[in-house]
Formats: sequence, C-alpha cells, structure tokens
Amino acid sequence: MDIQRAQQILNAEETITVLHHGSPIWIENVFPEDDTAMVKPLNGGEGVWVVPVAELIED
Repeated sequence: MDIQRAQQILNAEETITVLHHGSPIWIENVFPEDDTAMVKPLNGGEGVWVVPVAELIED
C-alpha cells in the first residue's frame, strides 16, 4: 500500500479491511514524512504499532 491510500482509508467513512502480515488492523494515524502508519490489531491483540505502510495490504 502507498501512503496516499493509507490516508484515504484513514479518512474513509466506511470500514475498509486492511491486513498487516495477514492480521486485520485498524489504521490509527498516518505519518507521511517517513511512510509509516500507527495501527491497532483487531484480533484481540494489545497496543499499537508503527509500521511501514508498504507492509499494509487492502483486503
């Protein structure tokens, strides 16, 4: 995924499924300056992570 698409998903009114290494996540924030995003797991995991947007896949 690229940074523009991640930003579109973050701002979308509808829910768009996004995966990080096969696990569903929620995009909390996008950081264009270093092409990363803050994500939260949707499968019961705890915490938030900052990951490269290139690792995110729209399902």
